Amino acid sequence: MSAFIEQLPKVELHLHIEGTLEPEMVFALARRNGITLDYADESALRAAYDFRDLQSFLDLYYLGMQVLRTEQDYFDMTWAYLERVHRERVRHTEIFFDPQAHTDRGIPLAVVVGGIHRALEQAQRQWGLSSRLIMSFLRHLSEEAAFDTLRQAEPFRHLLAGIGLDSSERGNPPAKFSRVYALAREQGYRLVAHAGEEGPASYISDALDLLRVERIDHGVAATQDPALMRRLARERIPLTVCPLSNLRLRVVQDMADHPMLTLLAEGLCVTVNSDDPAYFGGYMNANYQALQDGLGASDGELLQMALNSVEACWLSPEEKAALVRDIRAHGQAFGVA
Repeated sequence: MSAFIEQLPKVELHLHIEGTLEPEMVFALARRNGITLDYADESALRAAYDFRDLQSFLDLYYLGMQVLRTEQDYFDMTWAYLERVHRERVRHTEIFFDPQAHTDRGIPLAVVVGGIHRALEQAQRQWGLSSRLIMSFLRHLSEEAAFDTLRQAEPFRHLLAGIGLDSSERGNPPAKFSRVYALAREQGYRLVAHAGEEGPASYISDALDLLRVERIDHGVAATQDPALMRRLARERIPLTVCPLSNLRLRVVQDMADHPMLTLLAEGLCVTVNSDDPAYFGGYMNANYQALQDGLGASDGELLQMALNSVEACWLSPEEKAALVRDIRAHGQAFGVA
């Protein structure tokens, strides 16, 4: 790991908290809750992380979160992530969680939000690590189920910054959720959506035009549409790109094929993120390092991506300005403008 990357102040904008469940924690929570797993041990579970595509990952992802039962479980999961990224110089993080994957198992939303929020608050007090919490709808479920989740979230509205859309992209276009997104917008939520990971570039356009999102999660399929690329650059629509995720889910076959530097060179506001790091082999530092090792990204290009993340995040202008100063000072210390 390069010293430049290790010490670079970072912002993470695309992180599924359930995707931080390392095998060791899965087994620890299973023991705590009296759950028998289908895998003999941690090594056997990790060996299963050989995914053919997004769906093969999701099948294991939803299986893994079955061990989450109590508020303390959700706290412990979130705290383990925060401890890790604090060591990796992450200064601000915007975290997704999937309420339907828990409430459909009979876990009250208060338990889920309570545990996650308590950990986020403790990280703010202890380290000054700021955060925002984003509630994601599962797109393989119906829009009516999303409406129901939005209603269930009303008591926790003050703890939720935004609405997201994740899970199986193929066959579940943004248009499916246009009405619930309109209601979320009326309720004051900020809006993002996964688009253009396995789905086509048109899903990115639809997320912008039909869902009226301000950020696109993934978005690598934008390279299929030159007009869309120009629009994204012109409007400074952030893309929260996840390099190691794209590699492990075979969106790209080799890191050398990843379009990140093409997107950056075309003037898009691309950012580096880890997605589901326990499953994809790397947290923030590893994703930055993969871009340098696999694509030859320069320290200057990585610095620009870090600055893009500040631009794209939901901190106040004053907080953003302080982070920009720290990132630029880091670059100057390493001779990077």
